[in-house]
Amino acid sequence: MNESPPQPKRVAIVGAGVVSPLGFGLTETLHSLRSARDCVTPVNAFDVSKTRCKTAAQIDDVRLLPRTAKSRRDRRLHRASHMVITALDELLQQAHDFTPEIAIVGTTSGGMTFGEEYYRGLNSGERPSQHAASLIANYTPQKPVMDAQEAFGITAPCQVIANACASGTNAIGHAFNCVRSGRYQRVLTGGYDAISELVFVGFDSLQASTPERCRPFDRERSGMVLGEGAAILALENLEAAQARGANILAEVIGYGISTDNHHLTQPNPSGRGARQAMEAALERADISADEIDYINAHGTATLFNDAAEGKAISELFDGVPVSSTKGMMGHSLGAAGAIEAVFSILALQNQLLPPNINFRHGDDGLDLNIVANSARSAPVRTVLSNSFGFGGTNASVILRSINL
Repeated sequence: MNESPPQPKRVAIVGAGVVSPLGFGLTETLHSLRSARDCVTPVNAFDVSKTRCKTAAQIDDVRLLPRTAKSRRDRRLHRASHMVITALDELLQQAHDFTPEIAIVGTTSGGMTFGEEYYRGLNSGERPSQHAASLIANYTPQKPVMDAQEAFGITAPCQVIANACASGTNAIGHAFNCVRSGRYQRVLTGGYDAISELVFVGFDSLQASTPERCRPFDRERSGMVLGEGAAILALENLEAAQARGANILAEVIGYGISTDNHHLTQPNPSGRGARQAMEAALERADISADEIDYINAHGTATLFNDAAEGKAISELFDGVPVSSTKGMMGHSLGAAGAIEAVFSILALQNQLLPPNINFRHGDDGLDLNIVANSARSAPVRTVLSNSFGFGGTNASVILRSINL
């Protein structure tokens, strides 16, 4: 007699921490979303005199570093480590008695700025710096996560997912699968990325970055701006979380991925890849498209991304409110999906539709309900968040409130 397969476990979010240009922590971030705060400013981290784009959304080191740089060792850490430490600190203040069995975190560039400094020193013909060992040690992408875990006495093994701009969402999705399968009870997940000169110049060379304002889904959009930050989420078996009286922020109910393999940097213009990821997330969640109350779109403000994603959304959904928060805080690459998952939690908790700033006119032929320029109050029970990256990698995750 064949045994029936085990029932999937429900997955709760019992803690979340975030640091981004929009603020440090959930309270500041919520205030910035409500006020449609534009955090894109002139770049001050490196020389941009030879680039078209001269702006980005940056985290203030005057605020960031004093929070965590309390010893000589701490001061040697990469900025990304300080971001992850700050986000994890907030999470642990919410998720009491949360001891993760594994950490799954997404990123793209890792400690790229340390790598730049080290290799420039080699190429200059000068003797390698006395700090070379530190530069190399901080270059590895798992280092910020290890630094954060060490700061709080966490010894869970760490997995890093580097899947272009879908990395953060794929990390959350993989963590969701780990808990849903019953293999793990508690998983730490999220994403991080810090602005790097090499990455900034690379996007500028591709002419993907704009010298103007970032205008997601606007007919006259001219490109993205970069951002940075970190967000960490605590995922736990829902029954176990309820049994121990944990404060549950939201539930992860669906995750979908696809790869369209259309082009190295451009999505399939049909929107097929984006649609497949969203459909897979809906199928996994066992809900229909009309049950989605808000879509936090990838929305980079590049010509091709917004057109493809907009087409997929308009074909699959009917009048669902849509916004990209990247106009406010730029594109934080591997951190984007994790930070936007936090935005989605805040939307659920506060019955809020985050704004799509700098919006004037939508694309001809696309009927999208853009949350234009200011936040809206609305009933929000179920949120879909998208992340799409170079190479046609697409990921969508669905969050739901359990309090309504």
